[in-house]
Amino acid sequence: MDLHQPVEMGNRSPDELTSEEKYRLEHQRLHEQHKGHEAMHAEMVIVLIITLIIAQFCLIEWKKRHYRSYSLVTLLGMWLVPIALCLRSHWWRFIFIWLLFSIITGLIVRKSLQKPIERTTPRLVYKWFLLLYKLSYVLGIIGYLIMMVTFFGLNLVVNAKANSWMDCGLLFVFYGLYYGVLGRDVSEICADKMAAHIGYYSPDGISSRSLDPTMCGVCGNKLLVSEHEEGVIENSYKLSCEHIFHEFCIRGWCIVGKKQICPYCKEKVDLKKMFSNPWEKPHILFGQLLDWIRWLVAWQPMVLFLVQGINWLLGLE
Repeated sequence: MDLHQPVEMGNRSPDELTSEEKYRLEHQRLHEQHKGHEAMHAEMVIVLIITLIIAQFCLIEWKKRHYRSYSLVTLLGMWLVPIALCLRSHWWRFIFIWLLFSIITGLIVRKSLQKPIERTTPRLVYKWFLLLYKLSYVLGIIGYLIMMVTFFGLNLVVNAKANSWMDCGLLFVFYGLYYGVLGRDVSEICADKMAAHIGYYSPDGISSRSLDPTMCGVCGNKLLVSEHEEGVIENSYKLSCEHIFHEFCIRGWCIVGKKQICPYCKEKVDLKKMFSNPWEKPHILFGQLLDWIRWLVAWQPMVLFLVQGINWLLGLE
C-alpha cells in the first residue's frame, strides 16, 4: 500500500471509500496539516531533551539535599498520578485494586504510627510489605515469561492471538512493578517510624535507649536463641557490628524497609554476606529495578506535562 499516492474522491463521499482509501486519506490529511512544521518539530525535540536533562539534574540534587521531602513528594506522585489517569480513562479494574491496596496499606501504616507501639506491630507490618514485595516479584516474572512466549510464537500452539497474550504480559508486569515500588516506599517510612518509636533507632542522632544483648533492636522483643543455635521458631542473626537481631526482623529491615545500616549503631550492612543464598540475590536486584521504575511512573508524566507547558508558552503546537 502506497501511503503517498493521493486518494481520488471524485463524486464519492467518505463513507463510500474502501478501508484502504480511508487510511490513505487520513494519512494525507495529517501530512498536509503538519506540512512545513519540520523546524517546529525539531525545536520541540530540543525542548524535550533539555527539559529531561535539567529535570534529572534537579531531582538528583533534591534527593541528595532533602531526601525526606523528595521521598514524600515521589510517594504522593506514585500514589496519585496513575489513579488520576485511570479515573479519566475509566479503567475500573485498576481503580478497584488501587482502592483495595490503599485501604489495607492505610490500616497497616496507621498501626505502625501508633504510640506506644505494640510488640507485634513490626512483624505484622513487615509481613504485609514482604507479601507485596514477593507478589510483585512473581507478577513481574509471569508477565515477562508471557511476553517471551508470545515473542517466540508459542501462543499459536493454543491458537491464541499474539496481541491478547502481549497485553496480558504487559498487564502483569505493570501491576507487579507499580505495587512493588509503592509498597517499598511506604514500607521505608513505616520502618523508620516503628524503629524510632521502639527507641533503638534514631534517624538523626544517637539512640535514646541502650540495646540489651538479649533484645532485638528492630521489634523490641526478646531473642529466643543465640546466633550460633538453630531456632525452632526463628533464628537470630549477628551483623558485623556484633549486634544481634531476629533473622526475619533484620531481613525485613534491609529488604522491605530499604535500609543498609544497623538499626542501632548505623554501621553499613553487607547485603552480599547476609544473603549468601544465590536464590535470594535476585530479590536484591529486583529491589534496585523497582527503584528505577519510580522515575517512569512518578516523574515522567510530570516532566512531559512541563514540556507541554513550555511548548505552549513558546507557541510550538
